[in-house]
Amino acid sequence: MRNPLLRAPKRFLVGRPLRNEQMGDTLLPKKLALPVFCSDPLSSVAYATEEILLMLSLGGLAMLYLAWWVAAGVVLLLIVVVASYRQTCHAYPNGGGAYTVSRENLGVNPSLIAASALLIDYVMTVAVSVVAGVANITSAFPGLGPYAVEISIGLVTLLAVINLRGVKESGAAFAIPTYGFVASVLVMLGVGAFRFLFGDAPRAESASFGIHPTHDFSGLLVVVLALRAFAQGCTALTGVEAVSNGVPNFKRPKSRNAASTLLIMGTLAITMFAGITALAIAAHVRVVSAEHLGRLTGIPAGYEQKTVIAQVAAAVFGGDDSPLFYMVQAFTAAILVLAANTAFNGFPILASILGEDGFLPRQFARRGDRLVFSNGIVILTLLAALLIWAFDASTTRLIQLYILGVFVSFTLSQWGMVRHWTRLIPEAAGRARSAMRRSRLINGLGGTLTSLVLVIVLITKFTKGAYIVCIAMPLLFLLMKAIRRHYDRVAVELTPGDEGVTLPSRIHGVVLVSKLHTPALRALAFARATRPSTLTAVTVASSAAETEALEGEWSGRAIPVPLVVLDSPYRDITGPVLDYVARIRRRSPRDVVCVFIPEYVVGHWWEQLLHNQSALRLKARLLFRPGVMVTSVPWQLGSAAARGAEEAAATQPVDDHLPEPDAPDSGGEPGGSDAPGGRDDAGGLGGVGGPAAPGGVGGSGGAGEPDSMPAGALTARDPSA
Repeated sequence: MRNPLLRAPKRFLVGRPLRNEQMGDTLLPKKLALPVFCSDPLSSVAYATEEILLMLSLGGLAMLYLAWWVAAGVVLLLIVVVASYRQTCHAYPNGGGAYTVSRENLGVNPSLIAASALLIDYVMTVAVSVVAGVANITSAFPGLGPYAVEISIGLVTLLAVINLRGVKESGAAFAIPTYGFVASVLVMLGVGAFRFLFGDAPRAESASFGIHPTHDFSGLLVVVLALRAFAQGCTALTGVEAVSNGVPNFKRPKSRNAASTLLIMGTLAITMFAGITALAIAAHVRVVSAEHLGRLTGIPAGYEQKTVIAQVAAAVFGGDDSPLFYMVQAFTAAILVLAANTAFNGFPILASILGEDGFLPRQFARRGDRLVFSNGIVILTLLAALLIWAFDASTTRLIQLYILGVFVSFTLSQWGMVRHWTRLIPEAAGRARSAMRRSRLINGLGGTLTSLVLVIVLITKFTKGAYIVCIAMPLLFLLMKAIRRHYDRVAVELTPGDEGVTLPSRIHGVVLVSKLHTPALRALAFARATRPSTLTAVTVASSAAETEALEGEWSGRAIPVPLVVLDSPYRDITGPVLDYVARIRRRSPRDVVCVFIPEYVVGHWWEQLLHNQSALRLKARLLFRPGVMVTSVPWQLGSAAARGAEEAAATQPVDDHLPEPDAPDSGGEPGGSDAPGGRDDAGGLGGVGGPAAPGGVGGSGGAGEPDSMPAGALTARDPSA
């Protein structure tokens, strides 16, 4: 970005550019990698227990006893998935997670299914996390409720700016909220356990409430209800795969540090989830969905239901006026918003790998000023903001689209790792073979469990909104396949044949002229210096008076290039030029036409609106014509020259010891004094359009004349117009 007025805000928000050699400075130690890659799974414990209790409450108080078993199932699944992804970190140190594992073991199509699921889930993670955090803010400050969409989009933008500053800086920014949340929850669990041990068990404010069941649950319906609660509780697993995607961002040894971070995250998530669930059950927390608050019995007038973690914190710390209660609430709201940071790291990395493989635009694989994949960050921001706006910042509506993509990628990744170990086991021996068999068993168990959960999630959430994801994933899959086909087709088209590229027979130069001003004379001089086989100046007669004045000035200055006037009865400029170029091409199909277009270079954006519009339209049309080259000859206006001087002063010095260009051999080669358009008799290049006698660059007619131009003529009407 060269404009100083635009560069200053960018540098303020994003920071100074980093050199490639500074890539090592952006790598993360484990203490910063935890908040960067694990904020999503750590934050999920804030609402995973609530999701289980909300689903079980459909069966009334009698069904809450299932919470222990459902939570145990979630904990078991979390242990297996964490253990499985630790294997992935070691087996695939270059990152990529489920996409890379599936591509190398299951094939291209399964890998693209995993990639589409992950990309969609990353967008969902940003939207759901931020909206959930804003919901906590608006519940504390109801007056902000009508502005939930604007606040959510603003926070998404803020997260994007922080991540554009670099992975390491975002980790430092998010470390305090992440570790603060972990510490506050652990303190709450410790105080709660202490009170239970000493006979002062916490009791939730809703402990005395009853719950009306929605149906009479018995037999198979109990199993269905438990499975739905289990599917809801699996929100605790969202974001687990982000560490395996981001292995390259860790300090060395990368794989070991990533696996250790994953173990720390799993230990903390399991401890906090199990602890919050245990306290919620022991404190007799009662919770129902907000739209069915009437199902609670015995509630006082004006009762406002708190979240499960808020009820547990109030019970443990002695009320909702305790400073420790507010500490838990503040860090919970912060971590819910910052959970989106996991997606801000996972999405750009995955998109960059897909870009390198040709399944997304190549731009996604390029790092920005701060050595992050800034294009991926920007696209993720726009998609999440659009989703928040489309769903009116409603957590209830967005949550139904969540999780499905997570378990699609989980399942493909686990079975891909099973295939990976199966392929390697025959080549191993001794203890290595035993370790691989153990790893295959872990991944096989993980694949079986995640497959089961995927089916449960798909069945229970399809009609609630998951069908949108079921539609989006195939569309994204087909889009990626189409992009790859395009790149493959272009690669074949651009591959040179054995015969190489044939030189054009001749080059016909055409200089577009509207007025005989300095930019036009410069374009004529440059065109003659390129020594085309023929050179013609062309103007379009849209105004008889202006054309007559141009012809007179052309003759008066003795311009040594013939001028062809194209008639345009409908005042169109583009059409006559295109027709003229087409006639040259028809007359000489093996020749090349080079069109020289003088253009103004302006220093301010608004000046661009006042100049070059005809040139832009004409260039856009000429670029689609085979055998036609377009050369822009710039002329810097005063504003552009001043801006160029400022940029030159601000540019760091570069090495002045550059190799000199090879001197041309004038011994009988083209471009000597006898060549058309070569040096004039005085030994210089001369000029064009000056007051001197005709001759300019190489004498009258310099570069040759078109077949339709009478010998010696300086101006003529196009005979075929």
